[in-house]
Amino acid sequence: MEYRLTDFLPTTKKEVELRGWDELDVILFSGDAYVDHPSFGAAVIGRILEANGYRVAIVPQPDWHGDYRDFKKLGRPKLFFGISPGCMDSMVNKYTANRRLRSEDAYSPDGRHDCRPEYPTVVYSNILRELYPDVPIVLGGIEASLRRLTHYDYWQDKLRKCILCDSHADIISYGMGEKTVLKIAEELSKGKNIKELHELPQTVFLTTLQQIPGGIQDDDIVLHSHEQCLKDKRAQAENIRHIEEESNKIHAQRLIQKVDGLYAVVNPPYAPMTTEELDASFDLPYTRLPHPKYKNKRIPAYEMIKFSVNIHRGCFGGCAFCTISAHQGKFIVSRSKESILKEVKQVIKMPGFKGYLSDLGGPSANMYAMKGRNKLACEKCKRPSCIHPAICPNLNTDHTPLLEIYHAVDNIPGIKKSFIGSGVRYDLLLHRSNDEKVNEAAKQYTRELICKHVSGRLKVAPEHTSSSVLNLMRKPPFAQFEQFKRWFDKINKEENLKQQIIPYFISSHPGCREVDMAELAVITKRLDFQLEQVQDFTPTPMTIATETWYTGFDPYTLEPVYSAKTQKEKLAQRQFFFWYKPQDRPAIERELRRIGRPDLIKQLYAQPSQTHTTHDNRRATDNRQAQPRDKRRRNNHRY
Repeated sequence: MEYRLTDFLPTTKKEVELRGWDELDVILFSGDAYVDHPSFGAAVIGRILEANGYRVAIVPQPDWHGDYRDFKKLGRPKLFFGISPGCMDSMVNKYTANRRLRSEDAYSPDGRHDCRPEYPTVVYSNILRELYPDVPIVLGGIEASLRRLTHYDYWQDKLRKCILCDSHADIISYGMGEKTVLKIAEELSKGKNIKELHELPQTVFLTTLQQIPGGIQDDDIVLHSHEQCLKDKRAQAENIRHIEEESNKIHAQRLIQKVDGLYAVVNPPYAPMTTEELDASFDLPYTRLPHPKYKNKRIPAYEMIKFSVNIHRGCFGGCAFCTISAHQGKFIVSRSKESILKEVKQVIKMPGFKGYLSDLGGPSANMYAMKGRNKLACEKCKRPSCIHPAICPNLNTDHTPLLEIYHAVDNIPGIKKSFIGSGVRYDLLLHRSNDEKVNEAAKQYTRELICKHVSGRLKVAPEHTSSSVLNLMRKPPFAQFEQFKRWFDKINKEENLKQQIIPYFISSHPGCREVDMAELAVITKRLDFQLEQVQDFTPTPMTIATETWYTGFDPYTLEPVYSAKTQKEKLAQRQFFFWYKPQDRPAIERELRRIGRPDLIKQLYAQPSQTHTTHDNRRATDNRQAQPRDKRRRNNHRY
């Protein structure tokens, strides 16, 4: 399929002129390469604004050195500058859990590391404020969204303020930003000042006490101040509970936090989008391709998702270490079958497509069309997870609508096979409903998933084997994974398949000790696993697990929680992943004796080691330091 340059949003002065424009309404600056695809936030926001009559341009990965020519080349917009650092938090994107540079920047051409600064939201905003002091600046994307109040920054190892303080921007559009950004554009186009928009839902702003709209009201939640959190980690733990709860309520309360003598005000979010609204976002005229300026250059993240289709938004899993619900919310918004099939037909026409969809999924693969039966109960609920510690009896877990999507897609001429690359929640498959039709649909889904939608390896995420750690993670008991594996093996045998199940695990999560990792090694060995897909816990802004790791308190109980923090402590835990490597055995045996669990040596090794007295203290070196799976593995746009 051939596209003209004008089929993309303009990125240069020449491209603006090709459209016949002499002025722009909005200029978006993005830390990612410009890929005109619904999984890339800047493209979505640009297309939404364009569809509503605004003249929009994107400046992808501007050079922040020297004379700032990339920030000047398109001049002054009529309405505002919008800043998105990219689909991932810039620091998570750049560094591993051990603060080492990742092998590549997946959202940059050829994986280059020099295309964006650290904290691009702050860097870009300060440059624009210097050059154009009177033009409104709107922050969006996951970096600003999850740094909207006091948060722990792992890479600087300190609490940081609301990102508005450092960026000097005017307002944050947090979460998924289609409605918010469009409303900001509408109000500014009417001639309003950006400071008059302090009652817009799903925004954050800084103001004085006297200028808080309506003043501090009885139903506002006044958080501990930033200064108080610096002095008292318990105060920060108490704050994060409120922040999470209000991110996941239908009728949320306004949050207010004092910082630097001002007040950061977080207005409640919009109600979840309707199916029609979500369809409208996905049905915009994306080319689904990188901008022509990247010809012959590889953009790794795009290569992962170019033949995939996202079918819903949101996740009600509420995993403590995951940012999805904090950014997208816990309520599922599903696309219509018509919208999904329309996009699949577009993918079929793409250059290089050979009939195989790499993913037909979402943040979690099998939550499509699931919601509460009683909507009034959901409107009063503030549980962060609909499935932990147990699946909510109000939740409809019927897989029938999802099966209908799979069948419809697979019947389209040109589709040979649709794979499910997103994470599957096996606790939803194992759940026994009072409705036998729902139970039968779960069984049918499980069989069809394994027989028709797995490319040899099914990836699932039990994350740990310890009940106490899993409880802190908000993940189901490991016994459920073992039950699911029995189903998987049984179906493989019945269908004469030779597929593998690949479990993901995390080390050094809050609450996890060395003995928990040692027992994980023993348990997974019994199940005949030699683990490959492993990951150190990476503290990312504004998750419950991160704030637990930093503060040392469970935000919901305020009970103390141990976390491995030093490099030595983390390596001591991670080494158990690789018990099967001969070079690691002496160190593992020494560690098991040190922690008083020599009984596990016999369970890991048939014969006692003859080398346990050596001074070999090497550690496994092939841990891939995978990027946090909620950020990259799933086909999941964030803006």
